[in-house]
Amino acid sequence: MRKLIYGMNLSLDGYIAAPGDDIGWSGPPSDELFQWWLDQEQASGLTLYGRKLWETMSAYWPTGDQQPDATPAEIAFAQNWRSTPKVVFSSTLDGPLDWNTRLVTGDALAEITRLKAEDGAPLQIGGATLAAAAMRAGLIDEYAIATHPVLVGGGTPFFGPLDGWVNLNLLETRTFPGGTVLTRYETRR
Repeated sequence: MRKLIYGMNLSLDGYIAAPGDDIGWSGPPSDELFQWWLDQEQASGLTLYGRKLWETMSAYWPTGDQQPDATPAEIAFAQNWRSTPKVVFSSTLDGPLDWNTRLVTGDALAEITRLKAEDGAPLQIGGATLAAAAMRAGLIDEYAIATHPVLVGGGTPFFGPLDGWVNLNLLETRTFPGGTVLTRYETRR
């Protein structure tokens, strides 16, 4: 069975995007934090995206390695992003999608459950709406939270509403330059 990991950057007050889907407060990350995210992406066997995060990622990373100021880590991230299999869950996008990506327009939770049941490398899930549905269904095995020292006052929360408590075990705490604190938790089953 594959592990499902939900990880994103968030503000100290719990948002992955400020009002207007603004994520400018989260970057540019320190080289060390960016390398940590790259390592996570390289360890993943499949990335699951909601529509909005897919649109954000696919607007930059297909050519991120061709930018004149791209760092070696950014080049590696772009190359890995293109080659890693991806599934986008959306009822509004039309397929086919590029960059090793498959579109699912049906029951997201049934497909995530099916993918988790396979053998293989961990799955990464991104996008607040998609992850919230997976959280409520009890499908998330691990949370990786990179908390930035900024308050944005509103926007898109990292955690959606839950039907009950989810107990967690702390796996790791790490501080990066600039004051970003990474915490990783596993779901206590």
